[in-house]
Amino acid sequence: MAEENKEQEEQQQGGGKKKLIILLVVLLLLLGGGGGAAYKFLVLDKQEAKKEENKAEKIQQEIKNIENLGIMFEVGTFVVNLADKDADRYLKVTIILELENEQVKQEVEKRLPQIKDSITTLLFTKTSRELRTAEGVEKLKEEILRRVNAILPLGGVKNVYFTDFVIQTA
Repeated sequence: MAEENKEQEEQQQGGGKKKLIILLVVLLLLLGGGGGAAYKFLVLDKQEAKKEENKAEKIQQEIKNIENLGIMFEVGTFVVNLADKDADRYLKVTIILELENEQVKQEVEKRLPQIKDSITTLLFTKTSRELRTAEGVEKLKEEILRRVNAILPLGGVKNVYFTDFVIQTA
């Protein structure tokens, strides 16, 4: 009988330990879930709000840029072979530069052969795959902008526009 009482006590103590472990696991899960929810609501939502603010600022800046339209200068139409290895592909693009003022326009006119050469050399390095997406076209505009501003002593090119953009396969 004494042995039976001893076994019952051990089972009750073992059951108490199991309950304690289960209780701790549930408590840890609740704390983890609460911490995750707090992180989402306090940190991630603020980051998303900042991204939306940045988008709004970018749109406002673009509107200001449109309002402060510069002098338009047509560089010309370029027809070049693209760097595709699998097939002959050609690019036809007409480029217009937006300039800050008349002084920059005069400098562009003086250095037009250098500018055209720089643009042509850049276009030769592109593949049709790079230029098929809107991101690729925007990247090309940025590269042209940097190259032309590097040629001009004081820079002064505000934007690059494509009025004609055709990729043709042979």
